[in-house]
Amino acid sequence: MTTSTRRWIVALALAALLLAAAAVAFQLALHRLHGSIVAALGPRATLQAVSLGWTGVELHGLQVRAQPGRWPAVQELSAARVTVVPALSSLWRSGWRLASVTVDDASLSLLRTKDGQLRVLPSLIDRDGGPPTANGPSAATLHIGMLRLREVTIDFHDATVPGARGAPHRIRLEALRADVGPLALPALDERASVSLQTTLKGPQRNGTLALRGHVTPASRDADLSLKVKGLDLVALQPYLLRANEAAVRRGALDLSLEADVKGQRLHAPGRMTLTDLELAGNGGLLGTFAGVPRHAVLAAMSRDGRIELAFTLEGRVDDPRFSLNELFAARFAVGLAEKLGVSLGGMVEGLGGVIKGLFGR
Repeated sequence: MTTSTRRWIVALALAALLLAAAAVAFQLALHRLHGSIVAALGPRATLQAVSLGWTGVELHGLQVRAQPGRWPAVQELSAARVTVVPALSSLWRSGWRLASVTVDDASLSLLRTKDGQLRVLPSLIDRDGGPPTANGPSAATLHIGMLRLREVTIDFHDATVPGARGAPHRIRLEALRADVGPLALPALDERASVSLQTTLKGPQRNGTLALRGHVTPASRDADLSLKVKGLDLVALQPYLLRANEAAVRRGALDLSLEADVKGQRLHAPGRMTLTDLELAGNGGLLGTFAGVPRHAVLAAMSRDGRIELAFTLEGRVDDPRFSLNELFAARFAVGLAEKLGVSLGGMVEGLGGVIKGLFGR
């Protein structure tokens, strides 16, 4: 046996030993992660099965029940499958480091409370200051390389807007697919990429929403591109209209927005288009749509078939008086009045309500 052959044999043996050691270490990480996940789910969660594979931990048939009388839905979360893949660095670093978390075929309910706070999975997040873990550090030091959502349905319940029989107004998002990461919890001080697409359900038509860009939650720095197409105005009329304004019979909204936040200052130019708008009733001469004279809106729609307007959102997000809801509503009302060449009779309480709910402000 030549010297060169012996060296190759030694090299192959060492490589085999390293691969075997890596495989054993990964399995140790999976078993440790399994215990932490089961403990973190809490008493309101049930699982049909948990399986350990070579790639990660799979949760099958996950359901998180809501507390009766305190949540607008029976369940907070239902997921056919959740796949959690740990990073090997979890074996020698403090806290859990996950390469990825993938949620498939799930339904999630969100609640915007009357005071404007957004609540997500309170049975897990609000329990004793956060979910505990077993055989490891708490979720307060969790790092997720990439969070993936696949075919997720979201029911957004907004208690600031009364719906049928006094229940919170509901907006439904379907076929949601999203990739967000990395996420460092709870600091959220890393720049994360965001890619999201979903369908917004409406009583007469379905719209689409796409969001892409980057965001650093801790500093609020962001560069995001938002595109909404064919959104049903009937579903949005609780946000668009005041109590004394005529209802929307039909209509669609297209919206594009480029948001940039640096040094706590927001600059977000955008464009909006209203099409196929029809209002119920005659409204009279003093009737309004979103605070703008109703007859002027309908005249423009009859003449052009659409209303297009540009707007820019600007302000300091660290100002306690800053409200994305009010800022968006004001810019929309002013832009609409300028486009139609009429005086502004009032401020729309409108579309910013949806955005305010989703961002909690």
